[in-house]
Amino acid sequence: MTLATIAVELVPPNVEDGPERMLDEAHKVRTHAATVGLDARIGHIMIPGLIEEDDDRPVVMKPKRDVLEFWTALAPELPGTLGLCTQVSAFLPEPELTARVDSLLAAGIEGIIFVGVPRTMQDGEGSGVPPTDALALYAPSVEHRGVIVIPTRDSEVGRLNFKCNQGATFGMTQLLYSDAMVGFLRDFADQTPHRPEILLSFGFVPKFENRVGLINWLIQDPGNAAVAPEQEFVRRLADTEPATRKGLLLDLYKRVIDGVHDLGFPLSVHLEAPYGVSEPAFETFAALLEYWSPDPTA
Repeated sequence: MTLATIAVELVPPNVEDGPERMLDEAHKVRTHAATVGLDARIGHIMIPGLIEEDDDRPVVMKPKRDVLEFWTALAPELPGTLGLCTQVSAFLPEPELTARVDSLLAAGIEGIIFVGVPRTMQDGEGSGVPPTDALALYAPSVEHRGVIVIPTRDSEVGRLNFKCNQGATFGMTQLLYSDAMVGFLRDFADQTPHRPEILLSFGFVPKFENRVGLINWLIQDPGNAAVAPEQEFVRRLADTEPATRKGLLLDLYKRVIDGVHDLGFPLSVHLEAPYGVSEPAFETFAALLEYWSPDPTA
């Protein structure tokens, strides 16, 4: 079975903000979703398991609540919503990783995206279980096993093909600020037999992005010229007025959906507000989903 979902990402709050902040995040999602008519349509909350990386991160990384702790607080406040998460496997030996996976599943996390080392390290580094090994290792217990897909990354078709061979059932894209995903999935469909579910990721860009630069940092890939147009589009979005900004992102969403819809891949949508959920972010999400939604009841 596929997820066929609308997933909203929530980053675990800082530990220093106290446990009540976890409930505040759930209430914000519930309130903003109801305001724009999405309250009954969010199928999953996607919680990233963050690790420190790169000293040049524009927003300082403070100690975060654990994914499991955060989800346990959220779940009762968002009835009918299931969980997805990213799990760094590269630093956990197999017994510890297995215990962690079992705990996530028992708490109602339905899908796990296995990720590896930060950008400051090389693939394969780390003393734990490589993500590609985790995909095969947990195939019997984890129905929805995910990987990150970056369509602008060199040799990504081969990377995703190998991950599917290892047991990946879905791929969640990096934030999309171009239609590069269209060409990537066409190439992948032409070159491989795999048709994993694809969670297409779209992110709200607030005006202050050009002052802070968090999204620009998140999508960076030093030395990769294919990322420059995406970074320029992010700067353009931040420089425009809200109505124009929404229209530009909607135009991109339409191009991506129209380009990939008939390629044979099950599709879901992953929505992210990197600076935190807000009413303008949910208004933008609603506009995207009005054009196309994986939700069969929409």
